[in-house]
Amino acid sequence: MNDRERAHEVIRRLEEEYPSVEGTELTHHTPLELLVATVLSAQATDTQINKVTKELFKKYKTVEDYAGVPREELEQDIRSSGFFRRKA
Repeated sequence: MNDRERAHEVIRRLEEEYPSVEGTELTHHTPLELLVATVLSAQATDTQINKVTKELFKKYKTVEDYAGVPREELEQDIRSSGFFRRKA
């Protein structure tokens, strides 16, 4: 199983286990957006992550979008989230 297939499987399982998520201040519209926002939220405030994801979610719509971008570009896109190299 390659990275994309694993990512799709993770998302499928999350959607199956947690069909809707309430009670978070993280702005999201899809399970993928919630997953990304949650990863980025480590050591950051939800307010800061919502600023980052506002533009990030316009650029990256699918798992393939994240998987296909050079790491350095993704690092720049999430730089203001803090610990961006580790999170990328």
